[in-house]
Amino acid sequence: MTPSKLSQAFQKFDEANAGDPNKETYLGETYPKELLYAEHMTRTLMEFSPNASEALRLAARCQHIRRWEIPRDSYPMDRIGYLKWRNKLKKFHAEIASKIMKEVGYSEDTINEVRLLLEKKGLKKNPDTQTLEDVICLVFLEHYLEEFAKKHPREKALDILRKTWGKMSKTGQEAALRLPLSSNSALLVSDALSG
Repeated sequence: MTPSKLSQAFQKFDEANAGDPNKETYLGETYPKELLYAEHMTRTLMEFSPNASEALRLAARCQHIRRWEIPRDSYPMDRIGYLKWRNKLKKFHAEIASKIMKEVGYSEDTINEVRLLLEKKGLKKNPDTQTLEDVICLVFLEHYLEEFAKKHPREKALDILRKTWGKMSKTGQEAALRLPLSSNSALLVSDALSG
């Protein structure tokens, strides 16, 4: 039996991310960083939106595809540099994903839909773009907030949390309040929201 286009695309996305030289440990196992991130994204999407469209499943899986190839420090370490880096990444991820999806046999319509999601077009207007943003925020809160908070001043962590909260839909915020956060992270979230 031939694997579905979705499973073929996932396999190719994962092969691309398996080359990440950066490693991360999760539940006692070591993974290439972006491969682990992709798995967190897929799992969180399926918990948050089990009936997610195929385009949304694809976009979640390749959200950070080969991100390490454009490091943050390749742009000035200020707000403008950060925004330029993020915009470059969106286009970079969309290009790689489009190429893989074409190889697998996806239509131009689906490829364009995934590009739109990866480039975050239509946030607050397109339900799939908003769901993707919610999932990105949920993954950050559950898996990356603790480490982020250790590396940055408390005020910066609170500021990022408030911005994260502002990007989420009401449903996303409700899901965030149910996450199994550590006591440190839960306190930070609580302080950010009450500030």
